[in-house]
Amino acid sequence: MKTALLLAAATFTLQAADVNVPFEKYKLPNGMRVILSRDSSVPVVAIYLVYGVGARSEEKGRTGFAHLFEHMMFQGSANAPKGMHFKLVESNGGNLNGSTHPDFTDYFEVLPSNKLAVGLWLEADRMRNLAITDENLTNQKEAVKQERRLSFDNRPYNTAIVDRWPELAFRNWQSSHSLIGSFEDLNAASVADVSKFFKTYYAPNNAVLAVVGDINTSEAKKWIETYFAGIPAQPQPKHPDMSEPAKVEPKTEVYKDALAQVPMVILGYPGPARRSPDYYALVILDVLLTGGESSRFQQNLVKGKQSVISYEANLGWPFAGPSDYKDPGHWAASLMYKPNFKGAQIVDRVQGEIDKIQKEGVPPAELERAKTFLRAARVRELQTSLNRAQLLAQYELFDGDPNLLVSELDKFAAVTPQQIQAVAKKYLTPDRRSVLDIQPAPKTSSAAPTQGGK
Repeated sequence: MKTALLLAAATFTLQAADVNVPFEKYKLPNGMRVILSRDSSVPVVAIYLVYGVGARSEEKGRTGFAHLFEHMMFQGSANAPKGMHFKLVESNGGNLNGSTHPDFTDYFEVLPSNKLAVGLWLEADRMRNLAITDENLTNQKEAVKQERRLSFDNRPYNTAIVDRWPELAFRNWQSSHSLIGSFEDLNAASVADVSKFFKTYYAPNNAVLAVVGDINTSEAKKWIETYFAGIPAQPQPKHPDMSEPAKVEPKTEVYKDALAQVPMVILGYPGPARRSPDYYALVILDVLLTGGESSRFQQNLVKGKQSVISYEANLGWPFAGPSDYKDPGHWAASLMYKPNFKGAQIVDRVQGEIDKIQKEGVPPAELERAKTFLRAARVRELQTSLNRAQLLAQYELFDGDPNLLVSELDKFAAVTPQQIQAVAKKYLTPDRRSVLDIQPAPKTSSAAPTQGGK
């Protein structure tokens, strides 16, 4: 029997200068939000499904569940046995993956547009009835452990970034615990635990589906209704309190890494509320400091003073960027530097670049360059169906407003030099700063990362 949509479909056109991304947004009776965006330039379609659950939703004693569940979602479902998801997508010329983040977990398929129904059916089947068995759980526990060994514990810097940096930067356990989780918590996970997690968070009313590309909109709606509308909703999950203490204290710690060849320093400052005026100004300030070859870090720290080898920085670093930043979060940067310098020297030089802006402000021409850089980066992002789907769905999940995909460009364009100077003074000050100095440690047979701080 055909079911009616709860909300009438609303059609929007996103415009900022010459950027234009038309989309349609509606909601199924079970609460699942759907966004469709047609682009017939190439015969490809992206299916992107994001759930409102990430590592910061986990409970004590159950760390790593969000990441474990990302793995479990590829272990088969009622009508798609283990391995079929990969086989059907790849044999039809597509690709797929999933990823875990602090505040969401996502899955995608990119397929030839005439195979849209295949991808939708696969996603709906595992949302409806995932194969949660002892065998699958045991198998994926070991897969997650092996991933941690290969991608984190046996690579320089990664353990410090994933495990130690959140503990230093945050006070609230919800944000400070490891995104990957511990072996002890993984070993303790039972089928009952995983089933409860699935029922709580992997419900249609906690998900956003975006379908972008060469689609027949009416046909796509029929398939989405057929496959997803009958999946029952669940009580809306209650997410934990993630608030941080009002008082911020500076912290500095040295981390010894036996796998590191050269030192790295991480520094970060608690950031503003998402979508606040300070948020927009701080994103532009980040571009001024770190965006491209003409940025201040590149010109003054890498080329000028020749102390920094490479760097990464963002509002939300290391696990997010501006589009999926959610407060509480940090503007943070990691800087790999030459061994003949000290970590404290690098921190002082970074702070020196910030101090210049605090005292002198930003010349209008430099500010315009940063705005142009940011806009060009967004235009490049929009060149693929998958990126458009990700941004549309994430803005709906976090803000309830996919319009932000383009309309926020106007907010960035409106940022003034005075706002830049004000956020530099308000947020990026030494008394609010956390620093993790990662130092190479001598390799021994029993070498393990150690910490020491003040």
